[in-house]
Amino acid sequence: MTLPTHEDEPHSGGNLAQRLNWLRAGVLGANDGIVSVAAIGAGVAGATADIGPVLTAAVAALVGGAISMALGEYVSVSSQRDSERALIAKERQELASEPEVELAELTELYRAKGLSEQTARQVAKELTAHDALGAHLETELGIDRDGTAQPWSAAGASALAFTIGGLIPLLALLLSPEAARVPVLFVSTLVALALTGALGAKLGDSPLVRPTVRVVVGGALALAATFVIGTIFGTQLG
Repeated sequence: MTLPTHEDEPHSGGNLAQRLNWLRAGVLGANDGIVSVAAIGAGVAGATADIGPVLTAAVAALVGGAISMALGEYVSVSSQRDSERALIAKERQELASEPEVELAELTELYRAKGLSEQTARQVAKELTAHDALGAHLETELGIDRDGTAQPWSAAGASALAFTIGGLIPLLALLLSPEAARVPVLFVSTLVALALTGALGAKLGDSPLVRPTVRVVVGGALALAATFVIGTIFGTQLG
């Protein structure tokens, strides 16, 4: 009897998890772009019917938000990368100065996972002979030496996701006639949020309805609040 080999399935679990995390981050960034630009556009549209101020505010929100997202992601991931590099350097030094202590530590880690003392010791020895630093980083610290955080990539991806999301309400404001501007903005924004909510739920292997409704309701509240505020201020200033 021939056992199935699943040749078409990916076996790089760590890489797959990392790609899924990037996708989730992209969905969240796009969601932020949708809500931020739409809310500001709705607020200004509530204050004035002139397309100029509305588009100016929406474009400013898009550019400023994308830069802010990129900067925040760069700082955050840079800190993570620096921490990872420090831990890698420390582990490399410990392996050079106390190899037997590190071997015993790795053995204990595998024994804690359920292996027998003898098997854990053998696994630790073989992994140490193959790649001692990689074995300790992965098992002890959960770090992939070849997959440390990349600040510029994270910043660029975050800015791109925010921009893609923000373009949806911006185009809705730009292309819709004055009489239908606000309704089109609301509808297009809520539809886009429903799609990102469903996609985020799909990537997280969770039920679709609750996360999607949560995102749509939150976006609707943000739009309604800013539109009402814009209308109040527009009436008073007018």
